[in-house]
Amino acid sequence: MRFNQKKLRRKKLKMRVKVKMLGLLKKACGKPEVLMELDENSRLKDVISKIIEESKDLKNLLLDPELKDPRPNTIILVNGKEISVLSGLETEIEDGDEITIIPIIHGG
Repeated sequence: MRFNQKKLRRKKLKMRVKVKMLGLLKKACGKPEVLMELDENSRLKDVISKIIEESKDLKNLLLDPELKDPRPNTIILVNGKEISVLSGLETEIEDGDEITIIPIIHGG
């Protein structure tokens, strides 16, 4: 039996995750949460990339301009756990996960 390799490559498994945005991020996004479809084996950095591709406003709020990293400006939770106790931006995302992004207000 021969398998059609092109068909097999096209059939990537998809996952759905919920991304909740709070504060200024919710306002920039225009809604409190986004349902996102991702390829299997996605990591948190893939979720962040997908978010900033969709909105320049969110990109400006999420990413530190010098570091190109969201962590100085946000607290990010995956299923209620802060990503620093997981694997940071390399945290593996699974189907049904809930990601919460909370902006940090800096003052001076």
